[in-house]
Amino acid sequence: QVQFVESGGGLVQPGGSLSLTCVGSGFNFSNYAMGWYRQAPGKEREYMAIIHSDGGRKVYRDAVKGRFTISRDNAKNTVSLEMNNLKPEDSAVWKCNKFPPFSDANSWGQGTQVTVSS
Repeated sequence: QVQFVESGGGLVQPGGSLSLTCVGSGFNFSNYAMGWYRQAPGKEREYMAIIHSDGGRKVYRDAVKGRFTISRDNAKNTVSLEMNNLKPEDSAVWKCNKFPPFSDANSWGQGTQVTVSS
């Protein structure tokens, strides 16, 4: 059974930083590209950062490019997202999944809430 557990979110002021971590299980983690996805209220879930299976290539949406850094540790089945210079528009539930995500809707974890507000 595929499972993702995200952590590290919180309330932070604009310009602040957070570090998110996701642990994946139930599949061969090191074989897959992984992504961090943002789901804001009333909006579609969308990927914001992707890292290839060996960590050698990373892709970022323009909205987070230069501010966020994705990394992974295949020995620990973890993928992380370092978030710097946070903006109010980054506020959302942040989730991880492989990229592209598993087709099973139940594969998604609860996510971790990021709130950027003064």
